[in-house]
Amino acid sequence: MENRENIAVGLDIGTTKIVAMIGKKNEYGKLEILGLGKAKSLGVARGVVNNITQTIQSIQQAVMEAEENSGYKINDVVVGIAGQHIRSIQHTDYISRSNPEEVISGKDIQLLIDQVNKLAMLPGEEIIHVLPQEFKIDGQSEIKEPIGMYGGRLEASFHVVVGQASSIRNVGRCIQSSGIELSGLTLEPLASADAVLSQEEKEAGVALIDIGGGTTDLAIFKDGIIRHTAVVPFGGNVITEDIKEGCSIIEKQAELLKVKFGSAWPGENKDNEIVSIPGLRGREPKEISLKNLSKIIHARVVEIIEQVFTEIKAYGHEDPRKKLIAGIVLTGGGAQLQHIKQLVEYITGMDTRIGYPNEHLAGNSSEDISSPLYATAVGLVMNSIANNTQSAYRLEVSQAIPQQRQVVAPVVETQSEVVNEEVIEEKVAKEPETTEGKIRKSFFDKYVDKIKDFLDNAE
Repeated sequence: MENRENIAVGLDIGTTKIVAMIGKKNEYGKLEILGLGKAKSLGVARGVVNNITQTIQSIQQAVMEAEENSGYKINDVVVGIAGQHIRSIQHTDYISRSNPEEVISGKDIQLLIDQVNKLAMLPGEEIIHVLPQEFKIDGQSEIKEPIGMYGGRLEASFHVVVGQASSIRNVGRCIQSSGIELSGLTLEPLASADAVLSQEEKEAGVALIDIGGGTTDLAIFKDGIIRHTAVVPFGGNVITEDIKEGCSIIEKQAELLKVKFGSAWPGENKDNEIVSIPGLRGREPKEISLKNLSKIIHARVVEIIEQVFTEIKAYGHEDPRKKLIAGIVLTGGGAQLQHIKQLVEYITGMDTRIGYPNEHLAGNSSEDISSPLYATAVGLVMNSIANNTQSAYRLEVSQAIPQQRQVVAPVVETQSEVVNEEVIEEKVAKEPETTEGKIRKSFFDKYVDKIKDFLDNAE
C-alpha cells in the first residue's frame, strides 16, 4: 500500500528564492510537510524567467535538497505562475442544452468551460485559469452548484486569468530540462490564498496581498468566490534597491539591514539609533541612522500598498454588496517587515492581519514552514494533493539520488503519461462529481498536454 501514497510536490519559482516542497495529507486531513528544498533564484526577475540556464540550476538545487531532506524522489510538480504579464477579466457565457429533460452534469459545465477557453485573446496571450463564479439556469440566478439540476439554458460568469504564452512556456521548459514533469500550473495568489485564508474569510470578503521579492500579488474573495486577481510588478527587492542607493552600500548589506532593522513606520525609531556597517576592502565603516532607513522603506512600501489599493478599488470594495468584511491578509516575505500591518491599516482603513500558512498544516510542522515566506509553496502542495497526483515516491536506501536526476527517457515519459491518465480516470469514477473537481482535472490535463506538445516539438 505504501507505494500508492498520495505524495504531492509544489515548486514556487520566485524572484528571490525557489522552493520545492514535498507533502502529504495525514489521517486528520491536515498537510504534513515531508521535505523542503530552497535555492537562491538567479534567473528570475519580477516573477518572469529571464535566464533559463540559471533557473534550471536553481530548480535542480531546490529539488535535490528537498529529495535528500525527505528520502523521496520527485517525478512531477505543480508550479506557481506570477509576473507582471498576468491580468484577469470577467466574462459571461452560456450554452443551450440539447436535452433539458436530463439533469445538468459535469459534462455540461465542461462544455461551457471549453467554450470560454476558446475566447480570442490578444496576440501572444494564453488563458491560464477559467474559474466559474456563479451559474444561472433558465434565468434563475445565484446558483453555486448546478450539477443535478434541470434546465435548458446554462449560463455562468467566469473569472478568466490570462498570461503571456512565452513566459508560461519558458517556465515549462525550465522544469522539463530539470528532469521533472509539470503536472499543473496555478496562479500564485490563488495558491497563497489556499494556504492562509479560512473559508469564513473568503465568505465575508477578504483581500489577500502576497508581497514577494519581485512582485506583489492580490487575490480578492467574496461569498467564497474569487472575484479579482492582479499582479503588481514591485516587491521587496525594490525596497532593498532603494536602501542600497540611499545609503551607498552593497546589496547584501542592504538586504540584511532591511530584514534585521527595517521598519515601515519611521516614527518608531529614535534619532540617535545608528547601525555601523563595515566598509568595503578596508574603507571606513559607514554609519546609518535607523530613522533614515525606515524613511526609505516607508516611502517604497507606501507606493506598493497604494498600487494594490488601486486594484482593490477597481474591484469596487466601496459598494456595500462588495464590502470586504474580513479586510486584508498580508503574506509573503514582505509581510515580515516590522509595523507593515499598521501601515496597511493606516493607508487602506481596512482591518489587517498577517497570514501564516498554518491554517492547513499538521500540528507538528516546524516553525520555519509556517512562515509567510512559504505561503505560496504550501498552497501549491495543497493544489497538487487536490489533483490526486503521486508526485514523488520513497527511495530505497541503495538508490543514490544524484545519479537518478539526469536520466530523462522520452519513451518512458509517454508511457507514464498514459498510466497516470488511467489512474486519474479510475479515481474520477469513484469520486462523487463536483464542479470544482471536474474543472481542475480537465484544465490540468489540457494545459499540461499543450505545454508538453509544445516542448516536444521545440526540441
